[in-house]
Amino acid sequence: MDLANCKSYRPISNLSVVSKTVERFVTWQLISHLDPWKLMPEVQPPYCANNLTETVVLRVLSDILSALDRGDFAVLMLLDLSAAFDTVDHETLLRRLETSYGI
Repeated sequence: MDLANCKSYRPISNLSVVSKTVERFVTWQLISHLDPWKLMPEVQPPYCANNLTETVVLRVLSDILSALDRGDFAVLMLLDLSAAFDTVDHETLLRRLETSYGI
């Protein structure tokens, strides 16, 4: 690692404590709205209470091993979608959240 090269360092979070607190509050409100109506997709366990990212990793591993046990082929494709939200039309997103989830 080149210590003099700025590209060698990861960026730090620019979110303030207030922003992080508001984000957690909004997440709590959203989940408490979606859970009673069973609107949260089952494939999103990290966002559900008492679930971790490890749950997803174990589920994927289990699915792959099950496919191999059946003699099927298994392919795992990983995509980095970290900037995907920047490409979403926000009017469409807000309309979809309102019509599909009552938000």
